[in-house]
Amino acid sequence: MHVIRSSVRLRPDKTRVLLRPFFPTNQKRAIKIWRRILSLSAEEVKQQVHQIRSSFESRHRNLSDFFLQRYAWVQSYLGMEHETDDLRQYLTGAYFSMEYAVESAALFNPSMVWSPDQSNLNEGQRRFIISLRATGEGHISSITFRSGIIDAKNNITLEESEQFVSTAHIESREKGYQAIFHSSLPLSERILFPVVPEESKGLEDARFVRFVDDTGQIIYYATYTAYDGNTIRTRLLQTTDFAHFNIQTVSGTAIQNKGMALFPRKVDGKYVMLSRQDNENNFIMYSDNLKHWPSKTLLTEPVYPWEFFQLGNCGSPIETDAGWVMLAHAVGPMRTYVLSAYLLDLNNPGKVIGCLKEPLMKADTHEREGYVPNVVYSCGAVKHNNTLVIPYAMSDMDSGFACIELDQLILALTSEA
Repeated sequence: MHVIRSSVRLRPDKTRVLLRPFFPTNQKRAIKIWRRILSLSAEEVKQQVHQIRSSFESRHRNLSDFFLQRYAWVQSYLGMEHETDDLRQYLTGAYFSMEYAVESAALFNPSMVWSPDQSNLNEGQRRFIISLRATGEGHISSITFRSGIIDAKNNITLEESEQFVSTAHIESREKGYQAIFHSSLPLSERILFPVVPEESKGLEDARFVRFVDDTGQIIYYATYTAYDGNTIRTRLLQTTDFAHFNIQTVSGTAIQNKGMALFPRKVDGKYVMLSRQDNENNFIMYSDNLKHWPSKTLLTEPVYPWEFFQLGNCGSPIETDAGWVMLAHAVGPMRTYVLSAYLLDLNNPGKVIGCLKEPLMKADTHEREGYVPNVVYSCGAVKHNNTLVIPYAMSDMDSGFACIELDQLILALTSEA
C-alpha cells in the first residue's frame, strides 16, 4: 500500500500563552505580598504598571480585565477592606497572575472532522477542523483547534493560527458544565483548558466525530479522558458550532480505561462505541443511552508481533460501501506504536471481516524522535472522495497528515483477511 505523507506540519508554538491564576502556597504569604504592594508609592505603582503593559498587553486580548478579576478574587479571599485606585488593582492582579504556554511541550494526537462552515470555498475544496492535544508545563493537557482546507487533489492548507489563546466562559450544568466562547472569537484562539478538579491534570486525546442523528441533524461529539493525577474518567463533549460545548461524564460498568470512539451514526437503532477496556484489546459497545454504557464485547486482540503489547482504536470508524474502516494503534517491541486497520461488517460492526497482516504506518526516520520516541498515533480520520485522510502525531511531539486510497486499503484488508 502506498501511504502519502503531506509536508504540512503542526508544531508546538511556545509563543501561544494563556493567562492563568498564580497564587502562593498559603494565605499568610499572600497577605505579605499584598502589604508590599500597598507600601509602594503612587509613582512606583505607575512605573510597574507601565512595564507590565509594555511587556504583556500585546500578548493577550483582555489583560486588564483579567487582572481586575484576579484583584477581586484576591480581595475576597484575603478579606481585604483597603480601598485602592485602578492602577494598584491592576498591579495586584498582575502579581497573582501568570502566563502558561499551552503547547510548549507538544501538539499531538489529532482528530479531524469536516467543519460546519463550508462557505467561500472553490470547487472540490472542503474545510476541516482538527483538534489536538496541547501539552505544556507540568504535562497538563488541553484541547486546542486548527482549521484548514483540502482540495480535490488532497493538497492541504492550514488556515493561519491566531496569536492569542482564550479560555471559555464556564457555566455549571447537571453532571457537567458548558464551555462557551463568543462566536466572533477565531477557532484557533479557543482552548478547552482544565476547569474542574476531575480534569485538573488534563483533557487527553479527544476523539471527535461528525454524528448524524435519526432526524438528519448533525452534532459533533467527542470523547476524551479527564485526568486528575490519579484517576481517569471518560467525558462526552457535544457541540454544533465549536463555540458552545456541553460536557458530561459518561457512566456505566463498561466505561473503563481510555480510548472511547463513537460511531458516526446509530447502527440498528443503537449507539455504537469502540473502547479499550484493559490496556490490551479492542472492544465494541452498544447502548440506547449515549451517556450510559452497561456492557462490552471483545472485538480484536493482539495476533501479530507488532501488536503483542497493546491494541487500541484511532478514532471513529469510517463508513464505506464495503464496511466500517477502523483505524487502530498497536504497540510492539521497544514500545513502538504503529497504525493498523480493520474492516467491520456494515450492519454488524461487532464482526471483523478484514485486517492487515502488516502495519499501515510506522514512524519513519524523520518522525521517530520526540518526547516519546517511535510513535505514530491518530484520534480520528476523514474520508475525502476516495481517500482516507489521516492526521497523526509523531512521537508525541508534532502532528502531520497522511493519505491513502480507500479502494487500495479495502483491497488489502479483504485480501489479507
